[in-house]
Amino acid sequence: MAGQLDPIIHPTHRLKICAMLVAGTTVEMAVVKDALGLSASALSKQVTTLTDAGYVTQDRSKTDSRRVWLSLSREGLRAYRDHVAALQEIVAGATPAGDDSRPKHGQAVHPQ
Repeated sequence: MAGQLDPIIHPTHRLKICAMLVAGTTVEMAVVKDALGLSASALSKQVTTLTDAGYVTQDRSKTDSRRVWLSLSREGLRAYRDHVAALQEIVAGATPAGDDSRPKHGQAVHPQ
């Protein structure tokens, strides 16, 4: 397996935070909060876990300290890419290409 599942990134909200940061490079924390529908305290807890692991950096606005910008660190980007690669391997391994032995939609699966 090329990639490894990362227990820090794996929980859904943290995975989504990392995905947003990969796509947006630097994203304001309020934007992440709104996109994920999390309370400020719930988001803060998730971001703290990512920050403590060295995966995310936080920068406060110099003009408004309430505005916080999030970015993936190099280590966070590597961990995220490895995690996604591991997920892709799991999904690819679940359905071998050209395998017609899978049940069709609505067909019952019987244990052998």
